[in-house]
Amino acid sequence: MDKIPLSHARKVLSRTKLRSNPPHSDPNAKGSRNKGPGGAGRGGLRRDFRADVTASLVVFLIAVPLSVGIAVASGVPVELGLVTGVVGGLLTGLLPGSSLQVSGPAAGLTVLVYEAVREFGLTALGALVLTAGLLQIAMGLLRLGRWFRAISVAVVQGMLAGIGLVLMAGQIYAMADMRPPGSGPEKLAGIPDLIIDTLISTDALTAAAVGSGTIAVLVLWPRWRRGAQFVPAPLAAVALATSVVAGLNLPVARIEVNGLLDAVQPPGSADFARLGEMSVLGTVLAFALIASAETLFSAAAVDRLHEGPRTDYNKELIAQGAGNTVCGALGALPMTAVIVRSAANVQAGAKTKASRVLHGVWLLVFVTLVPWALEVIPVAALAGVLMHAGWKLLPFRDVVRLWHEHRGEAVVLVVTTGAIVTTNLFEGVVIGLLMAVAKAAWETSHVHVEARTAEDGTVHVRVLGNANFLRLPRILDELEATLPHSGRGVELDLSGLRHMDHACRSALTAWAERNAGSRGPVATGHGPGSPPHAGSGPWSGQPAP
Repeated sequence: MDKIPLSHARKVLSRTKLRSNPPHSDPNAKGSRNKGPGGAGRGGLRRDFRADVTASLVVFLIAVPLSVGIAVASGVPVELGLVTGVVGGLLTGLLPGSSLQVSGPAAGLTVLVYEAVREFGLTALGALVLTAGLLQIAMGLLRLGRWFRAISVAVVQGMLAGIGLVLMAGQIYAMADMRPPGSGPEKLAGIPDLIIDTLISTDALTAAAVGSGTIAVLVLWPRWRRGAQFVPAPLAAVALATSVVAGLNLPVARIEVNGLLDAVQPPGSADFARLGEMSVLGTVLAFALIASAETLFSAAAVDRLHEGPRTDYNKELIAQGAGNTVCGALGALPMTAVIVRSAANVQAGAKTKASRVLHGVWLLVFVTLVPWALEVIPVAALAGVLMHAGWKLLPFRDVVRLWHEHRGEAVVLVVTTGAIVTTNLFEGVVIGLLMAVAKAAWETSHVHVEARTAEDGTVHVRVLGNANFLRLPRILDELEATLPHSGRGVELDLSGLRHMDHACRSALTAWAERNAGSRGPVATGHGPGSPPHAGSGPWSGQPAP
């Protein structure tokens, strides 16, 4: 267990005392007021509301460039990213689950959305997201939310790392105002040609300079603490890049805005008819599982940042499902809880869920009244924002730590990342989960073989521990090493096994029959689920049959 610093413990104890003995807790005390539900007076409610308004504005300023950038990277109209943010604030923000977590379009699903739009078309996206939302609601009603916490952390980190690499591989093309290839390997293989094409093109060099400058601002802006307190880094970076491009009239691509009503395209019956295709169902399952896992891991992280009510995972899963159902009905992007917005919400002093609802109100006002403001934003600047976001998804420190402490977990992380980059997101996660299960089975299957030679030359062999197919080659090798030279045969005792799968049971029984010698086949104690005579033999205190 990690040690808790004494100074931190004193702070926790002092906060606990304050909560246990609030001032004016006696309703008959002098100066006490009727504070209403929860003991909060009108003054406290006003203070909380002011804090929530301030936090909502901070989250709004972060949400605008990220929502627009994720929409562009996903290959959909920019308005759809903002629509998802609005639904995440106004609907999911009102529902129970997590009090301070903020939902919207996330970089974690960008790669999967891009592949789905490229394969099935933009109009089918709504049907996919809507069905995934209904699946999330069903999982929440079945109280499956807590089971997502059982997913290997190495698989989740590998998933995020794979998403980050594929996202960066795609956005490096957008930084040069060029169209990326389709698959992850093609994007990586095409980077050398991209560099050459950029160096010989003035326009591409200009766009790359804008994107690189945006990344530089994102990295350096938080170091200016006074400025970072008032203007979030993504907004500052995009605003500066937009000002430079507009002031110098640079020849770089800008965002295209078609209008909110034109962008919103509800799915039709033909789109729902495609849900019978296996590839479509696989994408729906990937949407639901990955969005749920990212949301609930984000909730666990946000709960560590504040001292308010803890997240109800099943209710949060239902809230996310409701939000995705509405997003799908509008043909918008899928949503998850976004750790960047959620952490900013907590750090800005949010007290209640009003902050995330208000952030949705500001997004709705923005996309309704001033959508033209998006048309001046350069695409290269948004690509720089997403390049920075992708870089932050790469768990460099975690890989090094895992390699020293849990080398198997590090292997699972790296394999998951590589599988996502070389195949796709869904298949990569499945491969990572299978690797994690195989690793767990290997680590828990500890087997020990003991051998003793009796006076008559018979070798009594006992197998202890957990035996599964992964350890079968080793078990057979050790058994072969115990074979006697006298020809008297072997007596195999399996009563010491706590677990034995069918493969091991069949192989060990066959080995005992093959090496029984002149006495006939002897295999006493057939492990878990063995018949009543199991456990007899030289180690059990009973005579062998």
